[in-house]
Amino acid sequence: MTWKDFRERYEEEKLATLADKTFLSATSALNHIERVLNPDRLSKLTAATMSQFQAKLRAEGMKDTTIACHLRAIKSALSWAASVGLIPKVPRIERPKRTKGERFMRGRPVTTEEYERMLQAVPKARPNDPEPWKRLLTGLWLSGLRLGEAVSLSWDQDAAFCVQLAGRRPVFRIYSEAQKSNRDQLLPMTPDFACWLLETPEADRVGPVFRLPGLVDGIPVQAARAGEIIRRIGAKAGVVVDREARWVNEKVIDSKTGKPTGERRRVLKEVPKYASAHDLRRAFANRWAPRVKPVVLQKLMRHADIQTTLKHYVDLDVDDMAEELWTSWGQGSVPAGPCGNTSGNTATNQEDSQKRALRNSLSRKAL
Repeated sequence: MTWKDFRERYEEEKLATLADKTFLSATSALNHIERVLNPDRLSKLTAATMSQFQAKLRAEGMKDTTIACHLRAIKSALSWAASVGLIPKVPRIERPKRTKGERFMRGRPVTTEEYERMLQAVPKARPNDPEPWKRLLTGLWLSGLRLGEAVSLSWDQDAAFCVQLAGRRPVFRIYSEAQKSNRDQLLPMTPDFACWLLETPEADRVGPVFRLPGLVDGIPVQAARAGEIIRRIGAKAGVVVDREARWVNEKVIDSKTGKPTGERRRVLKEVPKYASAHDLRRAFANRWAPRVKPVVLQKLMRHADIQTTLKHYVDLDVDDMAEELWTSWGQGSVPAGPCGNTSGNTATNQEDSQKRALRNSLSRKAL
């Protein structure tokens, strides 16, 4: 089967039934296959060519996490092809693996001080319309929403993803077409975000919760563009969450004259990674992880897999965890010395010893 025929069938018969985000993720991966390998037939995708595909993407500076995402999408496509008899079996695809002790670091939770710096930096990145972007940053900080979710969040009850205020407590209502699980759900929101939403006058509770009109044509800004603007705000605020290797075009300097030759060369450089919308989401998770059980945080974060949620508990500060343990145990603070020698339980132990001695004495007299 030709690659073109396979792709047409896969998009029409399989991808058309999936969520929009899944469709975009799959087509992006297939586009990379065509760009890098340019196969004329589906059978050209073998274990060897997929290994070469990974190597070429890595040489271009693509992160292992992004490569792994593309490979998952490609493997799903090939699994479908095998299930309908287009290929005899799925070729072996080795995805990038972490070495022991290594983490795929893509960012970190921003601190409260960094978040406040980002708010102050909004006018530098958006001098003509700072207020909608300050509102979006505040909403992301308080809600833990993914950027795409925040952009699509609506006051309107017939929207795919909306705020429902009519019940006992404010909640999110998500219709099946708005999420990967393909099911309708009511999900909790945190009290601070709910109170912040309720500050909105009732007359304004129509349409998008976060209105982000474009400066030129007034068309609402989409999630991808909003992500770029938030990263620019992070850069203006100087909030660096990581460093990453990136291919950049560098001017070629003549070694003799010290002047640019007019040519450019592609070099791999380590550059700072500035705070993004997802780093605000990480901050939300870390703030609520000490306060709620993992299953509650999973609902707040809308994670399909509890293991994804548990990663946020790994990053908790050990002093915060210790304080939470002592508070739960009923102690106001950590005792000065060993638990067995505190003044409170020393008196209790002495009283218990006296009672035991009296019982023993009475028992001997009875005998």
